[in-house]
Amino acid sequence: MSKAPGRGQTRYVCQSCGEAFLRWEGQCRACSAWNSLVETVVRAEPKPPRLAVGPGVGGAVATSRLGDVGSADGARLTIGIAELDRVLGGGLVPGSVVLVGGEPGIGKSTLLLQAAAGVAARVGPDRVLYATGEESAAQVRLRAERLGLLDGPAADIRIASESSVDRIGDVAASPPMPALLVVDSIQTATVDDLDGPAGSVGQVRGSALRLMELAKPNGIAVVLVGHVTKDGSIAGPKTLEHLVDAVLTLDGDRYAPIRLLRASKNRFGSTDEVGVFQMSDGGLSEVADPARAFLAEHDGPAPGSVVAPTLEGSRPLLVEVQGLVAPGPGGTPRRTTSGVDSNRVALLVAVLARRAGIGLASHDIYVNLAGGLTVDEPGLDLPLALALASSLRDRPIGPGTVAIGEVGLLGELRAVSGLDRRLREAARLGFVRAVVPRAGRGAPTPDVPGLEIVAVGSLREAIEAALAGGPVGSGRVAVGSARC
Repeated sequence: MSKAPGRGQTRYVCQSCGEAFLRWEGQCRACSAWNSLVETVVRAEPKPPRLAVGPGVGGAVATSRLGDVGSADGARLTIGIAELDRVLGGGLVPGSVVLVGGEPGIGKSTLLLQAAAGVAARVGPDRVLYATGEESAAQVRLRAERLGLLDGPAADIRIASESSVDRIGDVAASPPMPALLVVDSIQTATVDDLDGPAGSVGQVRGSALRLMELAKPNGIAVVLVGHVTKDGSIAGPKTLEHLVDAVLTLDGDRYAPIRLLRASKNRFGSTDEVGVFQMSDGGLSEVADPARAFLAEHDGPAPGSVVAPTLEGSRPLLVEVQGLVAPGPGGTPRRTTSGVDSNRVALLVAVLARRAGIGLASHDIYVNLAGGLTVDEPGLDLPLALALASSLRDRPIGPGTVAIGEVGLLGELRAVSGLDRRLREAARLGFVRAVVPRAGRGAPTPDVPGLEIVAVGSLREAIEAALAGGPVGSGRVAVGSARC
């Protein structure tokens, strides 16, 4: 294929997998996607001449001892939003690239505008650049006015209503060089050298690479906003998530005020931490007591409701597990879950029938976590099983009771990590009784002041201990209590 002088070659790049072809085809031969090839200009960069290196030659790569490399922990750029700083591991690292994803309308732009205001208050508004390709500068100002940010340093933040990464880079490279660059969003960013449409695989990957080349040598913390697809993953090539240093996800029920910020990747901190926010007319605010944010209000104990002390990173959160069991109309029973893995619920239904004598095979089952929280830790097995048993028997769990533990296929209960921390948080919130797995050999059962610890060894024992009334089946049940 001929090409004009000074122009790159034309390739047809698949928008699903990124594979390039010389000519257009209806189906990508790499990933079998239909009508996904888009014509893209690929410019060949001249390779620098290879230097002859060897002992004593100045072109050799310089190395240093790992122990002699200085630490950059003290150079973190704190945002001033404690929950966001917590998830990032203490703040933004200069030169890092952070990708923030979430569903439309969940609050990504609101959170980042508040973060830009927080950084502006610390390093000066002239060192914060907010580039938006989705909104005009006037629309960003309307959001800032609604959030009440125009009365402080945020009023002087530099705004660029631009989608070209090259022009954004020119603005960022001019003094004063920003300490924080927000790009909203990476799916609208384009590179002038590429002819593909905005949001295509080539444009998204090329834009991220250009921004990374801008951030690393200049010490600019770059935050990118990413859209999500129908399955909840961040749109664009998977290489986008590999390129960036941290991937944060803001999720929650759009019709509930609670928002959760999680890190699925963080090169400079833990991925176990979670930030809890509350959406209001004034934007996202930090929740004063996250442990009780997911507890629903009831007049009294209700069948099918169990409180579980979960652990998100180093933070214990108490969440209400709700289960509803109803007779099925016939045929295939319905299984609906929200916030938990449906496959795990199906496994617990089988264990309940086989090991605890509670048959649910012909019943419709509905499981929900109050507050829109999503939990995937195995310690939620016991609360889920107790909620289903309580709903089937129409007998509530004893008042002031929490439960936590993993259920095995044999009906045995297994210990969970951080049990002492979970139970102390439950006691602080006024709970008086906890059903937990019996400790193994040599492992003492936690002793929490003000909390009765009921240690059990099997799912059958746990159901008998949790439900008010007599035993659920035959056989002697041994229930150990560390404190009565």
